[in-house]
Amino acid sequence: MKRDFGWLCAVAVGATIALGCADRQAAEESRLGQISSHYDMGVDYLNGGNTAMALRELQAALAIDERQPRVHHALAEAYRVAGRFPEAESHLKRALELNPGFQGARLSISALYIQLERYDDAIRESQVLANDPTFQAPWRALTNVGWAQFKLGRVSEARETLQHALAMKENYWPALLNLGILDSQAGRRAEAIQSFTQVLATQPGPSAEAETNYRMAEIYVALGERERALSHLSTVIERQPMSEWGKRSQEYRKLLQ
Repeated sequence: MKRDFGWLCAVAVGATIALGCADRQAAEESRLGQISSHYDMGVDYLNGGNTAMALRELQAALAIDERQPRVHHALAEAYRVAGRFPEAESHLKRALELNPGFQGARLSISALYIQLERYDDAIRESQVLANDPTFQAPWRALTNVGWAQFKLGRVSEARETLQHALAMKENYWPALLNLGILDSQAGRRAEAIQSFTQVLATQPGPSAEAETNYRMAEIYVALGERERALSHLSTVIERQPMSEWGKRSQEYRKLLQ
């Protein structure tokens, strides 16, 4: 009697296909795991101040798969910290090409343009976020817009924009700091001191506190209050002696003594 083994062949073929799918899935999971591992290590190095190792790990992640927006974003930040601005811009643009809705990358490129004094470009990118109803921190974008407007000489617009940012998030220290600088340069010293005092109350961190204290010292010198100015300079020198603001404070204090 002739036996039909067709069903055995079908089972074997089906098992082969299933095995092939499983192998591909395992390979893909391994690939993604390698990317994540390099990415996580790169971000850790970047946060720890080891830019060279951060670049190494993030480049390794990108070598596995170039189409990773978050890797381009992190790599851009590493290049920015290293002072390699063309590379930083290139990777931020690539991140946005891959994911036009990547809000973090758009905020970063607007900040980069401010650093590069490309203020019109900064306003354009920041305004996209400020007008995006899905962006959950529009005050951050508006603060960038306000600073760029100020640097372009559009002072009244800048003040209005920064006040709008503060209406959205009260005591947002970057907006307060920028508003204080704007008012200080406009001769509105009382308003500037008020903004700077609010910045210090938020405890924004050593660098921002150093800059704020230095700028307050400048105002008190202009007001003829030398002792108060020296007090703010001494605070910077005690807490951040080797920073840019610490060194500037030491030089300024020598002029006043």
